[in-house]
Amino acid sequence: MRTPEELKERKKQLGYTNAMIAERSGVPLATVQKIFTGATRHPRWETLDAIEKVLFEYTLDPQADLVREEHAEYDAAYESRIKANLVERWPRQGEYTLKDYYSLPDNVRAELIDGVIYDMTAPRRIHQEILGQLYLEFAACIDKHNKKHGTGCKVYFAPVDVRLFRDDRNMFEPDLIVLCHEDNNELRIEGAPEFVLEVLSDSTRSKDCILKLNKYMEAGVHEYWIVDPKTHKVLVYDFLEDVLPQIYTFSDRIQVHISGGECSIDFGKICKAIGL
Repeated sequence: MRTPEELKERKKQLGYTNAMIAERSGVPLATVQKIFTGATRHPRWETLDAIEKVLFEYTLDPQADLVREEHAEYDAAYESRIKANLVERWPRQGEYTLKDYYSLPDNVRAELIDGVIYDMTAPRRIHQEILGQLYLEFAACIDKHNKKHGTGCKVYFAPVDVRLFRDDRNMFEPDLIVLCHEDNNELRIEGAPEFVLEVLSDSTRSKDCILKLNKYMEAGVHEYWIVDPKTHKVLVYDFLEDVLPQIYTFSDRIQVHISGGECSIDFGKICKAIGL
């Protein structure tokens, strides 16, 4: 998903007017005008998606269409190879249980989702640098919130097992969670934490953005952040208010909804700390 700034630049390149975009996207003209003037800083996902389709997908550039088709074919082939490799390594996909999960060698990191084992490859350095800074920011923020309100929220980062549905066929390992209810299990987190965050990598992008998104929402997670180092964007899902995300960039300060807006994470500060 592109930012309003990227949409504005594309609009300029194509020479489109706000009225043309409103007519072709179905978005009210007043909303289109507010987005391109900056009056609406954080538009809803579905609004940006409709405008993006007009500016990037519905053009009459044959070469652009060819590039998109080739890219789609590559994505499909890559996804097919990933699935084939998983089936080859784990031939009983769909049948695995927690017994199998806990029988894995200590050097194998994996998640179990609906009886399917997903390998977790070692993350890139940028993934770990971002996650480390996020943990520090969340820990400081939540600690301040706890002292002010007397709550007992705790921040954890991977590796930490989360038995999301308290069943025998699922074990998740989110990058970062905030737990605000009592959980005395010393082996893992039982049930859905209030907050979950995933930092995307090439090998987890599809799983984090689609499969785990739906699972977190289904299990009762209140808030889910997807941090994308490749595009420098953050998708914030507040499931208690809406199933569609708000979109931020790495220069924004983002409120943590489960704190009632009292906690916020300054991504500009994080980028500066790791040299982005």
